[in-house]
Amino acid sequence: MLDRRAFITGGVTAATATLCKSLQAEGVQSESPEVGGHNYRLPDFKKGSRLLFQGDSITDMKWGRDQSDRNHYLGHSYVFLLAARLGVEMPGAQLDIYNRGRCGHAVAGLRKRWQEEAVDIKPDLLSVLIGTNDAGREVGVEDYERDYRFILSESRKANPELRIVLMDPFVVRAGKYTDEALYSQHRTNVERYGVIVERIARDFDAVHIKLQEVFDCAAQAVSPEHWIWDGIHPLPQGHELIARNWIQEVSARWPRA
Repeated sequence: MLDRRAFITGGVTAATATLCKSLQAEGVQSESPEVGGHNYRLPDFKKGSRLLFQGDSITDMKWGRDQSDRNHYLGHSYVFLLAARLGVEMPGAQLDIYNRGRCGHAVAGLRKRWQEEAVDIKPDLLSVLIGTNDAGREVGVEDYERDYRFILSESRKANPELRIVLMDPFVVRAGKYTDEALYSQHRTNVERYGVIVERIARDFDAVHIKLQEVFDCAAQAVSPEHWIWDGIHPLPQGHELIARNWIQEVSARWPRA
């Protein structure tokens, strides 16, 4: 019997094809009483660890550029959800969390601002989700990989002990991406980038979270629009899905005793 909680809280990347078939066969509903918010392990972080999240608009979600305004400094993406959950579950860790996603940015944009908005922040953990805008602009895979490797190399040089989490870009059939030609073009690009992210994650000994697989399964279980309204920007529940998978994969790699 499929444990639906494993689907919602993560566990999607281990055996995606089998899981998706099981979800379809059982007719999982979004209102399932088995969906819980606490079925996960916690990661191990030293006290005061600094976590930096980088990316595009999916990460950005209007984080407050005035960092003295503590009502809005993290925005309302998966970063906010992670900060809330880890802050409740691990208050003694006193985690220092930064959102530096920038709406509209591709990986080349990250490279241009990397020193000031990544290296100079001196994170203990770096999490990156980038590629949606690269796909839309049809950035070549060689350029994508070159710039991606550059930013990670700069960060590792600054901190050889840096923990790295890399997430795949994604797209689902919703919004304008219900147009098959547009969807096919964008999907082809993000899948190519996903191969690169996997390779880079292996080379940098990073955690790799396969978000395209996560959202493919989620879309089959309910509908694409339930998670991502326009095909690329998640709704609150889509951000929650990212957050839960992030915690699961990071906890698996660096488990708390």
